[in-house]
Amino acid sequence: MIRITDITDRVASYIDNPDLELLQRAYVFAAQSHDGVVRLSGEPYISHPMSVANQLAIMQLDEATVAAGLLHDVVEDTETSIDEIEELFGEEVADIVDGVTKIGKMQFESKAVAQAENMRKMILAMAEDIRVLMVKLADRLHNMRTLEHMKPIKQRMIAQETLDIYAPLANRLGLHRIKTELEDMCLQYLKPDVYEQLSDAVAQHRSSGQEYIDKVIGLVSGMLKKNKIRHRVFGRTKHLNSTHQKMEQQGLTFEEIYDLIAFRIIVDSIKDCYAVLGLIHAEWKPIPGRFKDYISIPKANMYQSLHSTVIGPDGERIEFQIRTEEMHRVAEYGVAAHWQYKEVGKGSRKGKSTGQRDAERFTWLRQILDWQRELNDPREFMASLRIDLFQEEVYVFTPQGDIKELPDGATPIDFAYMIHSEVGDHCAGAKVNGRLVPLHTQLKNGDSVEIITDKNRVPSRDWLKFVKTAKARTRIKQYIRTIERERSISLAKELLEKEGRRHGINVQKALKDGHFVKLAEEFNCGSADDLLYQVGFSRFTPRKVLRRLYAIVHGGEKPERPGQRRHQEDNKKPKSDGLTISGVDNVLVRFASCCNPLPGEPIVGYITRGRGVTVHRADCHNVKNFESERLLSVSWEGEEERSYPAKIRIRCLNKLGMLGSICNILAQAEVNIDSGTFQSNVDGTSDLNFTVDVKDLNQLYSALAKVKSLEAVKEATRVS
Repeated sequence: MIRITDITDRVASYIDNPDLELLQRAYVFAAQSHDGVVRLSGEPYISHPMSVANQLAIMQLDEATVAAGLLHDVVEDTETSIDEIEELFGEEVADIVDGVTKIGKMQFESKAVAQAENMRKMILAMAEDIRVLMVKLADRLHNMRTLEHMKPIKQRMIAQETLDIYAPLANRLGLHRIKTELEDMCLQYLKPDVYEQLSDAVAQHRSSGQEYIDKVIGLVSGMLKKNKIRHRVFGRTKHLNSTHQKMEQQGLTFEEIYDLIAFRIIVDSIKDCYAVLGLIHAEWKPIPGRFKDYISIPKANMYQSLHSTVIGPDGERIEFQIRTEEMHRVAEYGVAAHWQYKEVGKGSRKGKSTGQRDAERFTWLRQILDWQRELNDPREFMASLRIDLFQEEVYVFTPQGDIKELPDGATPIDFAYMIHSEVGDHCAGAKVNGRLVPLHTQLKNGDSVEIITDKNRVPSRDWLKFVKTAKARTRIKQYIRTIERERSISLAKELLEKEGRRHGINVQKALKDGHFVKLAEEFNCGSADDLLYQVGFSRFTPRKVLRRLYAIVHGGEKPERPGQRRHQEDNKKPKSDGLTISGVDNVLVRFASCCNPLPGEPIVGYITRGRGVTVHRADCHNVKNFESERLLSVSWEGEEERSYPAKIRIRCLNKLGMLGSICNILAQAEVNIDSGTFQSNVDGTSDLNFTVDVKDLNQLYSALAKVKSLEAVKEATRVS
């Protein structure tokens, strides 16, 4: 059984001045908490956390992680709380234990294999501190090593979960050694017959092939020594699961697997890697298509190496993997190796982060880890690692235990629409982790969400302020447009009937007789309802529609009532305050006071309810908040002899006669001052704020240019 001194000795071998007292206290606390409890194997339960902590020390993780390995089951299996762990061992250790505990509570057995990728993503997203995953993988590794003591059905269930979830996680984090061991053990319990056959075949091959392995190692070593390349070389038989996968994918028998033996050559530099590759290809013929350069293009999990399969001695196919010491450690320990190794002298493994060199090399770390600053202390470095590959995704559970993927910031409304459009439309409330929450609550990874529906509830426009998914936003807008359309049609009928009674026109009868269908064609509307919708939205006036309706029903336009001023002809544009505007037809037009648009500058129209069209400057800050479906493309057309208000600000030196000079220039430019305010500044300048009347944009800017020509004027601008 592993002893605490074995663990502390390991930690002291790779960390200068380690906090061994923390590990001693964690061991004592764990031993007391699990006292009297035994595993199915009959061993004291403390043997499990000791094995986990030892594995973490083998991976050369910091003291907080190793201590968390000792304590990782205490909260889940005893009455101890996270608060107690934090009080006794600090926030850092408590956070890791809490993360491992949360992942441990996730139930995978009922989940379909198809959801395995979502589950892996969710675990990654939940584990903000990457050390949580290190502890969890070490925990799973020891559980798999002792799986023989469980019932067969439990063995298969845990093995399948490991194969679906934890082995790919280990691979994603670059933990090759743990990944391959987990996969081989999964094969043992999921396909025991295949495992036994492969084990026997590999054992026979290994015993008969050891002489061949020694022979190749001798040839390679002699070749490299001759060329004065420092190296380590060793051979191994490939792992069982990878061999089985190759046999299945390519339909091969064991005897047809030619590159069962792989050789690793470890050298000092990248230059030596390529030099060794050249020597091997010069000695033995490479097989076309079997060369991979993972040094120039690393794998997503930081793996770097040169792979090449050649026809070796005696015509045997053999694979060579060529890498540096640093690459080898990354291949074995993934992200944990990043701060363990520093290329100094002959390759001392004690050292600290190599800063920008590593940041440039490990592209994957920039994608998956929150790399906020370069840290010299390896303990701080591991503490700073945060997984954000799925930062923009949130993984939550349905009440049935299925996983749903949502964007970061998603709410119960987004979740409801993801379940079904009807669920979203009638969402009346939500429970998150069993508690009622507001519908704008942002969901977090691992939340269990239940939607409360009410057939009488309908989507609210307010939901658009916080929903994140396109589906939810589209459905809500669609409902709002439908409701507004119905209201507009109803309002249009009411307005038309009211106006129709004044002119003796029966609108209801005209609708029944189908006259509105022909009327819709004249107004270029698709249907009678479309025409009514346009009337309700003030795009067409009731009087204009009724005049055309009268012409259709009676064969001519209805004359105006006696004494009533005849309106302008239909083919003329309406005028608003003496200005003709294209893009709108027979509706009230007014100018927005927020931006005071002037003739000559880009404008946009906005259809308001009951107040016609309001014209804004195209760059008005209010326009971006308007509903896009109610915006109109409008432009200035024609010119009237009238004035428009504009606001200007003039900053000038506070000198005698300045106000008179400025007013004189504005008067010469035929710009009338409507009102103004004055303010003196501490720097000897004054701000003059005027509201002026101008005919168009050109007149305004021409006047401002003349004002700017005064020597004492510092600034003359239009104010939005």
